[in-house]
Amino acid sequence: MSTEDPDQRDAARHHRPAPGADRPAPGADRRASGTAIAASLAAEPVDRPLHLPDRTRTIAAAAVGLVAGIVFLAVAEIVALLLDGAGSPLVAVGSAAIDLAPRWVKDLMVTLFGTGDKAALFVLMAVLLALITAAAGVLERRRPPFGTVVFAIGGVIALVAVMTRSGSGSLDGAPSVVGVLAAVVTLRLGMQRFRRWDAAAEQDATPTAASTMTGSPEVQRRAFLGWTLTLGVTALVVGAGARVVDAASSAAAAVKRAVHLPTPTVHERAVPAGASLGVHGITSYVTPNAEFYRIDTALRVPSVDPDTWKLRITGMVDHEVEISFADLLARPLEEHMATMSCVSNEVGGDLIGNALWLGYPIRHLLAEAGPHASADMVLSRSVDGFTAGTPLDVLQDAGTDAILAVGMNGEPLPAEHGFPVRMVVPGLYGYVSATKWVTELTVTRFADAEGYWTPRGWSAHGPVKLESRIDTPRSGGTVRAGERVAVAGVAWQPHTGVRGVQVRVDDGAWRDAELADSVSADTWRQWVLRDWTPTHGPHTLTVRAISADGTVQTSVERAPAPNGASGWHSVGVTAS
Repeated sequence: MSTEDPDQRDAARHHRPAPGADRPAPGADRRASGTAIAASLAAEPVDRPLHLPDRTRTIAAAAVGLVAGIVFLAVAEIVALLLDGAGSPLVAVGSAAIDLAPRWVKDLMVTLFGTGDKAALFVLMAVLLALITAAAGVLERRRPPFGTVVFAIGGVIALVAVMTRSGSGSLDGAPSVVGVLAAVVTLRLGMQRFRRWDAAAEQDATPTAASTMTGSPEVQRRAFLGWTLTLGVTALVVGAGARVVDAASSAAAAVKRAVHLPTPTVHERAVPAGASLGVHGITSYVTPNAEFYRIDTALRVPSVDPDTWKLRITGMVDHEVEISFADLLARPLEEHMATMSCVSNEVGGDLIGNALWLGYPIRHLLAEAGPHASADMVLSRSVDGFTAGTPLDVLQDAGTDAILAVGMNGEPLPAEHGFPVRMVVPGLYGYVSATKWVTELTVTRFADAEGYWTPRGWSAHGPVKLESRIDTPRSGGTVRAGERVAVAGVAWQPHTGVRGVQVRVDDGAWRDAELADSVSADTWRQWVLRDWTPTHGPHTLTVRAISADGTVQTSVERAPAPNGASGWHSVGVTAS
């Protein structure tokens, strides 16, 4: 609405310029209009934001927190590397998570990821750490210094996790402390750079402000992004490198290469030619070391120097015994082929392997110690704190080749499989017998002590159940109708042995399969049904085993917990 005075409008209407009177010069109207617009722009505030949008602020603060978290891990891993790999907060917190997790969580991880459960845990931890540190960055912007407090609390948790691990030393907490200090410094410096950018945006209220490049929002934005990305990527690369290039593990590998295993005084029977059926797709009789399954609680493979390694036998014994690695190698060692399986193995699963082990009979060492008559269990302890409770009578049984193993398939134990010394007890699941990096055997009673997994819902005794598996054809595969198809796999019940395997097609009759030879009852056996000729359409193949004592594998389906899975393995195929 116009604010002009009505009288002025009337005067203007009645006034008419005389012909030939002065007129504005050409273009004068346009110049006057431009001057008026410029004056208006100078007088009125510019319609632009006086600060960064809240969404931009939140993202930037979260990025600062995330970078501070990466710096924490990188610095902590570098310091841990300088301390020969000790005190890594990532490993300590992850190990604590494994110890505190309920049984169903651990079962789920093994079921979903198998031997990749540790890698999956690291990924999950990385995601959680990213979320927490990003939130700490946002909190530091909105309510300082609460973001710093979050990092401090995280440092305390890491420190407690490190210092409460088995075998921790006085300096093992250094990586967590130094890492947190570096993270807090990074958080503060990042927030300073962010606030410079934010302040520059607030000052950018007039057109003239944007013309000044020094301290402009664009310059500060680039400085912030450059600093954040450079530091974040550098810390990520350095931290990952420190985690991968573990100096302690490298040193252990060098020591391992220098170990020369003595010739055994008791040789295992040579693998008979008939132990392998030569069927395509069937599991090999001997599992290569690189393919042998690994399930344990160690996020970081322990590095044990064989020159300082010692084994102590304590507890309810007449005489405590202590031997070194050199003492162990000087004893008459024995070779034994044995199949080992994890109690978490599902029906048809692959958490099982067969290898040639070299070691010294545990029963001989126990005889030197003299267990008390009332004892019934041996609690073995690993260098990383893991424990397993094994029946004493099994370890003392002359018919059970329970050994302290130093070799696997003709070479020193791989680090991930227990170098320098581990236990191998045929006929028992690993969780109650196969302690890796073993350093102590405590003779005790089941009523007075329990292994790591027992209070977590698993049975105190863990005899391996009679099981069988179809390796070929694979579930969901396709076969040719009207042509002979070989159905093959493996069956096992270590220490008891397998004497027969039967296969059923759909709901038909059970048919006896051809059974391969084996070194002993302690190993699995290959089997094959060579003459199945499928008709067109879908088919279900089912297998069951018969043990050496005549027991037929049960059809009752049970989950692995608390003492091993059971049921018949079946695969579905289509003939076309």
